[in-house]
Amino acid sequence: MQPANKLLTLILLIFMGTELTQVLPANPEESWQVYSSAQDSEGRCVCTVVAPQQSMCSRDARTKQLRQLLEKVQNMTQSIQVLDQRTQRDLQYVEKMEVQLRGLETKFRQVEENHKQNIAKQFKAIKAKMEELRPLIPVLEEYKADAKLVLQFKEEVQNLTSVLSELQEEMGAYDYEELHNRVSNLEERLRACMQKLACGKLTGISDPITIKTSGSRFGSWMTDPLAPEGDTRVWYMDGYHNNRFVREYKSMQDFMTSDNFTSHRLPHPWSGTGQVVYNGSIYFNKFQSHVIIKFDFRTSSISKSRQLDYAGFNNAYHYAWGGHSDIDLMVDEGGLWAVYATNQNAGNIVLSKLNPNTLQIIKSWTTNHPKRSAGESFMICGTLYVTNGYSGGTKVYYAYSTNSSTYEYIDIAFQNKYSHISMLDYNPRDRALYAWNNGHQVLYNVTLFHVIRSEEL
Repeated sequence: MQPANKLLTLILLIFMGTELTQVLPANPEESWQVYSSAQDSEGRCVCTVVAPQQSMCSRDARTKQLRQLLEKVQNMTQSIQVLDQRTQRDLQYVEKMEVQLRGLETKFRQVEENHKQNIAKQFKAIKAKMEELRPLIPVLEEYKADAKLVLQFKEEVQNLTSVLSELQEEMGAYDYEELHNRVSNLEERLRACMQKLACGKLTGISDPITIKTSGSRFGSWMTDPLAPEGDTRVWYMDGYHNNRFVREYKSMQDFMTSDNFTSHRLPHPWSGTGQVVYNGSIYFNKFQSHVIIKFDFRTSSISKSRQLDYAGFNNAYHYAWGGHSDIDLMVDEGGLWAVYATNQNAGNIVLSKLNPNTLQIIKSWTTNHPKRSAGESFMICGTLYVTNGYSGGTKVYYAYSTNSSTYEYIDIAFQNKYSHISMLDYNPRDRALYAWNNGHQVLYNVTLFHVIRSEEL
């Protein structure tokens, strides 16, 4: 029953329970009869009045009172009906408003939750940035120490220069052997310092410089990081299989401006694009095998070959772009390296340092990075850097340090100008990345972050 109907019933029952009992005659047949216990289909109270015979109404003195009472009941019924209608209308309005309020409450709750999420995301981003910056604090402290160390070197050089000048004037004033030892010690420390300056952590890669557009979609090109002073020959290998001809250009300028080259025929076709020229020889993976060959350009013959044990080959563990790129040979400041994958390491990258003369493995490191997920990789200062892809947007995002046997995820922008990288190698002499990008031979300069520790000098 609706609230208004309950009110109507209650009022009528109270009214009839008091006033009507005072006017009803002892004999109901001679007067009005009022019944008030019925309800209609909507729950409202219905008053039923049975009038006496007309002849009795005029003679009964209480008829007038009952008629007045009936009129009051009727007036009251009409008022209650009006009240009921208003109540129903107000109730509908309230119900409608309740739905709207609940909708607003839900929206406010969503806005509040989104606001909290946005604040959480912003806080998380700020916290991540702080975590990135936090390691710079000890590095900056080390730089302060490095500045003091360089100043100390400068003072020692000045002192020795002064001593040598005085020695020229006063022969025998100092013990020659002691002085020689001091000079040798300083020279050795300075050489070690320069070697440390040559290495560092990769922090940036420049925009690409297109050197030439030639060849097919896949290939490799390089210079020899151990070539003698003035030797700027460029080596060029088109394709990733069924080819055994290596082009030799006299210089970078010759490579850029002409097609004059000398052709070298290898005894076997190569596999992939992971070849490297090092100290006058080319190192390559023999096609459809896990054999590494060292071919000497001076003698035009194989000087060494050796199997790379357990290394996958023939597209078993290639880079993401394919191309029989199972075994990738590369060099850095520390020497010759091989990057590959094995069943024993579940297809993840294995990194081995090789003896360039015997091709024997000096030491190996196993990583947790799947080789098939890598776009390309290269070595700088004993650290392997891996790109997240070979086409479209690309970045260097994974680094494994052989010095500490640890890895980290990084974020270094790398512009993939021609949308398909099939070769990427570092040259420690040029301090540059050589890339074959969709038939374009490209160079990238790199920025290295140097940290010199006095105890290492």
